Amino acid sequence: MAIVNRQRRSSERKLFSLCPFWLSSATMNNSSSSSSTQNLNHNGNRHTEAVPAKRSKTVSSVARSLLPPLRRLRLDPTNKLYFPYKPGSQVRSAIRLKNTSKSHVAFKFQTTAPKSCFMRPPGGILAPGESIIATVFKFVERPENDDVQVDLKDLKSKVKFKIMSLKVNAGDEYLPELFDEQRDQVTVERILRVVFLDVERPNPALEKLKHQLAEAEAALEARKKPPPDTGPRVVGEGLVIDEWKERREKYLARQLVEG
Repeated sequence: MAIVNRQRRSSERKLFSLCPFWLSSATMNNSSSSSSTQNLNHNGNRHTEAVPAKRSKTVSSVARSLLPPLRRLRLDPTNKLYFPYKPGSQVRSAIRLKNTSKSHVAFKFQTTAPKSCFMRPPGGILAPGESIIATVFKFVERPENDDVQVDLKDLKSKVKFKIMSLKVNAGDEYLPELFDEQRDQVTVERILRVVFLDVERPNPALEKLKHQLAEAEAALEARKKPPPDTGPRVVGEGLVIDEWKERREKYLARQLVEG
């Protein structure tokens, strides 16, 4: 009996000596399962984080498309063209355009009535900070009944004017075709509506229009004048032409022809 008890205790002792290995393997299995669960959660979170990022990019692109376009020009007046009301005659309006961007900008006028309206200049290029006053010409039609007094507040014209802008490089030449070739880069600055002014009543808008038209005429006359003479003309690479010698040669040539 004692021998049997002794053998049972030795077998139990061997069994308990193997328990640490079972515990360690169970611990390793639990840790590996927890790490795989964490990796799964991490990858799942990464996937769930990527989906909102894509959605946010889509939403931001849609939001940018809904935002108003970036203005390159500042207009004065902002969204109207004032014309003196003179039925049966051609009248003028004026608008100042200033480049408020940091690059050269080409501008172009368009109208829904090209047969009765035109602009001077119809387009051009403005350097950063440069401004110009454009003159707009329009023929005012007579009312159907001349005997009826026209209320200018109710008189609305269907004619519209549109000003477009396009970013260009310094030194580029203005060509109207640029707005067709680079249509995706064109910005519609404003669509201007026509407002008629009573020439017989004092109006701040009418006085401002007169001032702008006078300034536009002065600028046009200044552009027509030849550039000031700054000295001898230079032709080619460093070749200086003596103006007195040139005049003398022309005089001798005429003498030979007449003789």
